[in-house]
Amino acid sequence: MTLTVIRALDESDAHLFDAHPDPLNARAAHQRTTHRPDWKRVALRDGTVVARGAWWGGPDDEQPVNLNWFDVAEGEVEAGAELLRSAPWQVELELNLPGDWREHPDLAAAAETRFAAARAAGYELLVERFLYRWTPERGLPERPGRLLFTPEPDDAVFFDALRRIHAATLDAHALKAIEEGGLDRAAREELEFFHWCPSPREWWQLAHTPEGELAGIHIPAHNPSGPTIGFIGVLPEHRGRGYAYDLLAECTHFLVAHGAEAVTGATDRGNFPMAANFTRAGFPVVRERINFHPAPGAVS
Repeated sequence: MTLTVIRALDESDAHLFDAHPDPLNARAAHQRTTHRPDWKRVALRDGTVVARGAWWGGPDDEQPVNLNWFDVAEGEVEAGAELLRSAPWQVELELNLPGDWREHPDLAAAAETRFAAARAAGYELLVERFLYRWTPERGLPERPGRLLFTPEPDDAVFFDALRRIHAATLDAHALKAIEEGGLDRAAREELEFFHWCPSPREWWQLAHTPEGELAGIHIPAHNPSGPTIGFIGVLPEHRGRGYAYDLLAECTHFLVAHGAEAVTGATDRGNFPMAANFTRAGFPVVRERINFHPAPGAVS
């Protein structure tokens, strides 16, 4: 077997990235994503692209936030692993897959090749997530009218609420942050992400019961790809009453009132209550996302 050549791309040879087959239809998942040519890399064998990766970040970011497009040809697991190992950015890997990929042997095999390359490069599975997309023909979800929603300019209020919410969370990313740096880190990472989003800070809202108790928060947002359900969180002492649906419905209405023609959302596969709320609110699963992260000390 001939040697693998790993190449970074630029505007002059960005076309090489498109020379690889797309069996998992990643291009459809990235219709609203802008990838910089110089954050793309390919693995070549005899001049043929056998693996490719596109790292992604916001328009003002100096370094990528994640790697969200990664393809590996059948039988080229090691080439895919070397593409990951040799990259200058060791960030989270997101594999965006068709929602029914498990039901089709060819799609499942293509996905497993990518999983194998990630593991060979020292990445570990973090979480599997459902990706949702609401569109107007689904109809706006009914507002139960049980909570009162108000903006809150003080980040400290949201920071305290996030700490309380994450004290009993099912979210894998929050659990990882808690393991690495405690509740303060998990809350801080959430705040940093929503300040990073291009949507207005004034959109963040608190939800109170009619008695004035803080029940939860919701954060309507725009990420660089469009309107999204940024965050839904119910304080532990108010769980068991279905308030997460109330927050989701309000967040959807808010985004539509501010011009959204479609709204995306996501939740971990293991978060069965939130997945049920998305279904009830008229959000169908459109894709699945498998998140890997570099294991500490495993990727050099």
